[in-house]
Amino acid sequence: MNRLKLEQLLRQFFLEDIGDGDVTSDTIFPANERATGVFTAKEDGVVAGVDLIAAGYQLLDPHIEVSIMKRDGERIAAGETIAAVSGPVRPLLSGERVILNLLQRLSGIATMTRQAVDLLGDSHTRLCDTRKTTPGLRMLEKYAVTCGGGYNHRFGLYDGVMIKDNHIAFCGSIAAAVKAVRERLGHMVKIEVETETEAQVLEAVEAGADIIMFDNRTPDEVRSFVRLVPKPIITEASGGITLANVAAYGATGVDYISLGFLTHSAAALDISFYLQ
Repeated sequence: MNRLKLEQLLRQFFLEDIGDGDVTSDTIFPANERATGVFTAKEDGVVAGVDLIAAGYQLLDPHIEVSIMKRDGERIAAGETIAAVSGPVRPLLSGERVILNLLQRLSGIATMTRQAVDLLGDSHTRLCDTRKTTPGLRMLEKYAVTCGGGYNHRFGLYDGVMIKDNHIAFCGSIAAAVKAVRERLGHMVKIEVETETEAQVLEAVEAGADIIMFDNRTPDEVRSFVRLVPKPIITEASGGITLANVAAYGATGVDYISLGFLTHSAAALDISFYLQ
């Protein structure tokens, strides 16, 4: 994760929650009161976002000491300790909710991703995310996907061309859309084309697409489409893919499977924080 962006995000999150001060902790405890807090998993899963604990508390109080027991990407069982923090009790409690929210959210995404990766088994197919992320959390949520063994698709509209159905319909054809992009952008920008029919797949191949995505197709359709695409061109399947059928899609020979639910539907992993 980009450290400068991470710090900027954490500042925004803390300002939203703490505002002008934690009126509860600041009025109950004296400034010199110290404690130790422990982050503990309450269910099995995969950890992601551990570095947020140290980065977050460093912003609130540089005197807080952080001990990490589990690293990002590691499996964790219910009852195991993820990290411990020691220092002034006021900032420990003030930062608790924001850090827990992020840790639970990211660990839930990593856990969901690992489940999907495990279901694929030894398939050569890689799983990747989409742009269906929580506004403001894209960098963190996509990082969590990699902690679970997945890969990142484009981060935004700025780092890759993806010609979708609306682009094709309004431009007139896949060939015309690809030609327009090639004439305006340099060779460092890859072009992906979304297809739904055999004719569109063949048109995308002929147009020189770098990546061809098969949208909302069955495993049998994806298998037949993959055979139409020359090896240098990357293939991707997306739409209608779940944990229940992801293995079937992995058996088609497609290079990538993009899953929006990794980030938009993952349940938060249950993690607690208690002072000792």
